[in-house]
Amino acid sequence: MKKGDRTREHIIMKSAAIFNQRGYAGTSLNDIIADTGIKKGGIYRHFTSKDEIALEAYNYAASLVSRKFSEAIDQEQSASGRLVAFFRVYEDVVNNPPFIGGCPMQNTAVESDDTHSELRDRASQGLHTVLDLMKSIIRDGINAGEFKEDLDSDALASFAFSLLEGSILLSKVDRDNKHMQMNTANFSIYLQQFCLKIR
Repeated sequence: MKKGDRTREHIIMKSAAIFNQRGYAGTSLNDIIADTGIKKGGIYRHFTSKDEIALEAYNYAASLVSRKFSEAIDQEQSASGRLVAFFRVYEDVVNNPPFIGGCPMQNTAVESDDTHSELRDRASQGLHTVLDLMKSIIRDGINAGEFKEDLDSDALASFAFSLLEGSILLSKVDRDNKHMQMNTANFSIYLQQFCLKIR
């Protein structure tokens, strides 16, 4: 990797953590300069604006969380286990989230809903990427005979992701992982009682 590419990557990595913790409005160019150790001219050599940095930073943070999801899913054999794996990625969201500051999609969506359409669109893309992955897992479970044939993959994916994001929010606000733990356990029970095919 060329030096310029390494510098650009360094700026993105450092900025991603700042944006995910402080938000777009709460992050200034001076914050980025301070955290990266790169002067203003060096920043603008690689990026045209704070907006461009924020968009690249979001992509970076979201890709890291996506990789954590994939790694957790790959360790599971069953479709139900793969759905629960999403929750396990955030099992210690208070002290050890998959990316510093919590869920990039949630943080970005909440802040940018009415203020920054491009960031909101990135969060929306992230939402649909995860929902599509969950729906694919559910359909695989139906085809394999693990889940009931009439199971609505759209509804279950929406429920699962809503429960996951709500658990992240409650745990972070309360500074207590009990919300994630309780909802992970309850989601597992829900899958067992209402989604698995009776054999």
